[in-house]
Amino acid sequence: MGAAMRRIHVGNALSAFGLGFTVPYLYVYVAQVRDLGAVTAGLVLAVFAVAALVVLPFAGRAIVRRGPLPVLLAALVTAALGALSLGLAGHATTVLLSAAGLGAGQAVMQPALATMIVDCSTAETRSRAFALQFFLQNLGLGVGGLVGGHLVDASRASSFTLLFAIEAAVFLLLVVVMSTVRVPHAPGFEADASQGGRASWRRLLGNRAMVRLCVLGFVLFFACYGQFESGLSAYGVEAAGISTSALGTALAANTAVIVVAQFAVLRFVERRRRSRVIGAVGLIWAVAWGVAGYAGLGHGSQAMASAAFISTYALFGLGEAMLSPTVAPLVADLAPSGMAGQYNSAFALVKQLALAVGPAVGGPMGASLHGPYIVTFLLCSLGITYLAVRLGRELSPVLDQPTLARSRVVARGGGAAAEPHRADA
Repeated sequence: MGAAMRRIHVGNALSAFGLGFTVPYLYVYVAQVRDLGAVTAGLVLAVFAVAALVVLPFAGRAIVRRGPLPVLLAALVTAALGALSLGLAGHATTVLLSAAGLGAGQAVMQPALATMIVDCSTAETRSRAFALQFFLQNLGLGVGGLVGGHLVDASRASSFTLLFAIEAAVFLLLVVVMSTVRVPHAPGFEADASQGGRASWRRLLGNRAMVRLCVLGFVLFFACYGQFESGLSAYGVEAAGISTSALGTALAANTAVIVVAQFAVLRFVERRRRSRVIGAVGLIWAVAWGVAGYAGLGHGSQAMASAAFISTYALFGLGEAMLSPTVAPLVADLAPSGMAGQYNSAFALVKQLALAVGPAVGGPMGASLHGPYIVTFLLCSLGITYLAVRLGRELSPVLDQPTLARSRVVARGGGAAAEPHRADA
């Protein structure tokens, strides 16, 4: 790992730390500490999603034109200003505007950092780089949430002001760190940057494999991440009688499985076809939803229900660990030269849409329609497997299994492995 990649991974960890540091406490801060009510607090959370949806279509084009580093630095400064003003805001309007700035900045960080990983890695090292990114993001979120929880006090507004000030300082520190990164010049950058925004979007939408991957990505995020803190937790409390401590243990089990299994799973995943790995994740998550169904609809003891519910989150973590070195590198490999920023931003936009729709659909179902909720998302998981198989038919053998390119080079007596061809259709 070169110096540039080390700094990029530090950026991933710190940006995730900043997110976990404050977001879990936004509702309490707005509704209770600032006494702005539950409606305003709900709007703040919605503003995060809306801000991301607004800026991501433009972020991809900016990354292509200007490069990922300037876009990342602008996003960090925007997020820092949003965090600082949020800690000082006392009125609904200023709170919402501050949340919009923080949400927009954080949304743009991820495709910019992902594009920097693409530019600083090769096809041979890309899966491991994205696996490490996912590992550090989960670690940063967990540590941020733990530290932030010990700093805040709902009876003291000043503790929340300090919280947001620290978050702003972390983002500004990250500006200094990332300013020292020297990103390799992407080949074909000038040619792609000269095209209009509409032309680049038409080119992306004309890539059938990328369109199928985006549809698959929507279902992935809708059926998993979109349910973690909404539908699944509501289902656990209402249908299975899960206590808050058991819910916390389930979330910890999810993170623990990711941390423990990530690099062990990586060795298995790297030797398999990407489409089959994603299909296997769909089957694992189908089992997870079946276990969740037993937790809430079975007739076992409360201890058995809690154990089943915790196992559900653990199985989701195993699937996430398999996806991290698979999906993001595939997005990068599908992108034509110089267009990685556009493709990363488009996939991030799909993710944000799924994370906005997922809680809206799953929350009410998980709280009241217990049987239909489980059946719906079990079918979604099986749909992931079906869509993954269909995606595999659109991918060339090397795109589906990059190790084939390395083995062919070795068979021919060549040296370093060549980077797989990037499909444009």
